[in-house]
Amino acid sequence: MKKKHISLKSILILQLVIVIYTLSGVAAKGAAGYEVLSWQFILFYGLEIAILGIYAILWQQIIKRFDLSVAYANRSMAVLWSLVWAVIFFHEKVTVTNVLGVLIVLAGTMLVNTDDE
Repeated sequence: MKKKHISLKSILILQLVIVIYTLSGVAAKGAAGYEVLSWQFILFYGLEIAILGIYAILWQQIIKRFDLSVAYANRSMAVLWSLVWAVIFFHEKVTVTNVLGVLIVLAGTMLVNTDDE
């Protein structure tokens, strides 16, 4: 099977879809901060479901444009975006191990996206 050409614009759109996906985790953690079935819990939980619905539709469009192996390799970038959200929204601490892990994932993703030709 012939490998599809991947443009920078396509990679950026793919990353945007992955960013949207990782925001569902932010909503889930937001819901976890409230008592189950409180109005705040339901609000965050509903937001999480809405984000996942939007993501599902966008993901279907993405996999039309990419080889499946490339699209799923790029989903590993969710580790980076989740770390960013953890710091921004929840003021979590970033460790050296976190940074090393993200760099390894980034390197692997770049290798998968590199055109062998």
